[in-house]
Amino acid sequence: MALTATAAAAQDNGSNSPYSRYGFGLLGDRAGGFNKGMSGLSYGMRDGKELNPQNPASYSAIDSLSFLFDIGMSLQYSTLESGGRRVNANNTSFDYLTMGFRASRNLGMSLGLVPYSTIGYSMNTSGRLENATTGEVTQTNTYSGEGGLHQVYFGMGWKPFKGFSLGANVGYLWGELTHTSFNSFSDATIATNRHRYETDVRTYTADFGIQYEQALGKNDMLTLGLTYGLGHDIDRNAYFYNQTVASGSVASGDTLTAANAYALPHDIGVGLAWRHKNSLRVGVDYNFQKWADVKYPTLVSQGSSQLYVPATGGFSNRHRVTVGAEYIPNPNGSRWRQLVRYRMGFSMATPYTRVNGQDGPYDYNVSLGVGLPIINRWNNRSILNISAQYERVQPKVAGMITENYLRLCIGISFNERWFMKWQVE
Repeated sequence: MALTATAAAAQDNGSNSPYSRYGFGLLGDRAGGFNKGMSGLSYGMRDGKELNPQNPASYSAIDSLSFLFDIGMSLQYSTLESGGRRVNANNTSFDYLTMGFRASRNLGMSLGLVPYSTIGYSMNTSGRLENATTGEVTQTNTYSGEGGLHQVYFGMGWKPFKGFSLGANVGYLWGELTHTSFNSFSDATIATNRHRYETDVRTYTADFGIQYEQALGKNDMLTLGLTYGLGHDIDRNAYFYNQTVASGSVASGDTLTAANAYALPHDIGVGLAWRHKNSLRVGVDYNFQKWADVKYPTLVSQGSSQLYVPATGGFSNRHRVTVGAEYIPNPNGSRWRQLVRYRMGFSMATPYTRVNGQDGPYDYNVSLGVGLPIINRWNNRSILNISAQYERVQPKVAGMITENYLRLCIGISFNERWFMKWQVE
């Protein structure tokens, strides 16, 4: 199933955004079925019936009788606007595949597959030029990109004493990033210039989490969550191909290589969640990603020649704030409608990429969701999660592209009693 999900992600990565042209592309939210409807609220969220890879300390709460399996996808309608023009697009995307279980008392484990970033765009511009031989010709510049990064992880969470848990995820990050630009002419005798940027990223990931629970009376619990993602260099090469194409074949060209060209940012998260009578959960998260010092392959001029080298200064530090809530009318109720989970959330994030020397667009997300219990004679703990999101990508600079997304997220959280011991008297 994991291989099938990877293939599906490769076929349609859910992006039509020109902003995925920069950096690693559009960053994934890593949210699961339960928190898609809360705009990704996660750091202080802790429940033994749900998987929360964004804070591995939460694995220690997994029920001792359960095996958890969670899978989700999204359907997306997008509108891109600039200069009075509007373009619409539809996409589907694989969101996550996770599973978890308790290994021993106070020790939970999880593994899964989640997208890290996506690249997908195609755009062109046209203009007229004067040619001394043939007169006026039309030049068309075309830009396209595809690919993205995927992450598979394995994590453990341990509660050494009451109220305190810690955990860690280790993973493998991989994917291909490809960007192509070329110009073509209405006069077929004029040679075409083609630039192509390619890389194959493969590296490890490591992130750590802590959760501390403090009771506030008989009915209330406050949970503080802290996370840290390890930033490090990625020892992979990036390639730049500068080619001249004539009559459909490469007439000339050269290849430039940037060695040890990439890095991952340090990632710090802190969150606070309040739970009342196991019926209401309210939380707030703050995330900081230190992109400003992250290197990325860049073309630089040196005299009459060009070099392709890793350089910093192409990114900005990213800040994200998320608030969300979940309400269950009666978690101990006997009727189906009493067990439905109602969710809502809002998030705002600053850009990590820079566009022509300016900060990229801000990202705003509003979400609503429900968790519908799947109840039959064998199962009363699995959940069908459905969330609707509205996302607006708003640039600070006039003339840049504004993006609006309507997204339907669908996930199924299977919670099976695999480890229940039967007793006969």
